Amino acid sequence: MNSTDIKHYSCYINGEWLDDNARDVIEVENPANNEVYATVTACTKDDVQYALESSEKAQIGWALTPANTRAQHIIEIANKLKAEREHFAKLLVMEQGKTYPEALGEVDDTITYMTYSAEAARRIQGAIFPAEQPNKRLSIYKVPYGVTVGLCAFNYPLALIGRKIGPALATGNTMIIKPHELTPTTASEFCRLVDESSLPKGVINMVSTKNAEAASLLVESPITKLISLTGSTRAGRAMYRAAAENITGLILELGGKAPFIVCEDADIDKAVEAAVISRYANCGQVCICNEMVFVDEKIADEFTEKVVKRTQQIKVGDPFAQGVHMGPNVSKFGLDRVNNLVKENVNKGAELLLGGDIPDGEYFEKGNWYAPTILGNVKGDDPTISEELFAPVMPIVKVNGFDEAVALANNREEGLSAYLYTNDYRLHQRAIDSLEVGTIFINQQIIGNIQGYHSGHKTSGTAGEDGVYGVDHYLQKRTIYLNYE
Repeated sequence: MNSTDIKHYSCYINGEWLDDNARDVIEVENPANNEVYATVTACTKDDVQYALESSEKAQIGWALTPANTRAQHIIEIANKLKAEREHFAKLLVMEQGKTYPEALGEVDDTITYMTYSAEAARRIQGAIFPAEQPNKRLSIYKVPYGVTVGLCAFNYPLALIGRKIGPALATGNTMIIKPHELTPTTASEFCRLVDESSLPKGVINMVSTKNAEAASLLVESPITKLISLTGSTRAGRAMYRAAAENITGLILELGGKAPFIVCEDADIDKAVEAAVISRYANCGQVCICNEMVFVDEKIADEFTEKVVKRTQQIKVGDPFAQGVHMGPNVSKFGLDRVNNLVKENVNKGAELLLGGDIPDGEYFEKGNWYAPTILGNVKGDDPTISEELFAPVMPIVKVNGFDEAVALANNREEGLSAYLYTNDYRLHQRAIDSLEVGTIFINQQIIGNIQGYHSGHKTSGTAGEDGVYGVDHYLQKRTIYLNYE
């Protein structure tokens, strides 16, 4: 690719596109071939300060804007996104590597996140309680935090923007978006829609940076009142430290290691289908993906044989091509890490049942490719079990019943999600009571509804996103004691 073919994207602050001449740039690679296809302005510390100050200034008027008017602005941007659905889907494929159908789904999800939040703007509720003296009133209002920061992961670069700015703006906050450095072009293109809309300047700003001091300022500044992060547990711990000085509010959706528990009485065919879909979606790069299978030893051989056959049907290749089910991983570094874990696990006695390397063929000589992989004879403390994979690798552990599976699942620091396949309604109820996670899929493959709630327990996060609870996290409570004598 010639340098003239490389498109440049700018950052967007206070309704302006930054002048790029004096700034460094971030090179963005297509994960299918590792070619640099775009550059994005790398913001400086001064740029971040400008974004913070303009967000703070804009928030004063934005908070006083009627809720239904705020909603109309959000809907306007969502409609613009809908009109360019195919364009953004193609951009996601280029930037992140997911298949074109998956990318179309991400655009649709983004629109849903925004429209749901817009509808919720008119439904923000406070409370009135009886006072304890005559001629008094006691009421509780819900008010915005102020300037919020949305830190987005690389696996869903567009959907995470909608998931964060929707509730932030609907509740009267302004937001600074910081995309991941691997996937910043979608955010810049999204801000083009913002710029073309009637949204007041500074309500949405976007900064991309590879400067550690600039990134730190974004979260350590006293101007920032609330941070919403989707990322790893390691990043979440760093965020806690960065937010400590100013006691900044946090919404953290962090790493997961979802167990896929298959009991003796499960419908094996349905469990196999769900296990494959829930593992290899988006090349395994979903925080609530099936990260490890715990299958009852009485049915383990049948399950394993069928899951291998089903996984062999997954076609890997050009994510734009029709009939392709899985594209590349976004990160070469991440794949190298996982490949080392797979090899280490095989050296410890695991059986490589499928994959375990780059797919065959000239097409796969470039890019971040990895074949759908299955490991058998895996133990509960093996490398592919102890570490989050975030890649198309499925380790299978034989267990002696439901209780052992739950014990293995709960003996972890993460607690984001879990899957359970059984027709025993008593185990359904026991799972609800005992699995230490934020979401449980019972006889259900990976799914998410906007009216639900996406949250993690233990080190998988604090607070959460989606639904009425997700919107509420962007609001503070203010208690009023009124004397009207």
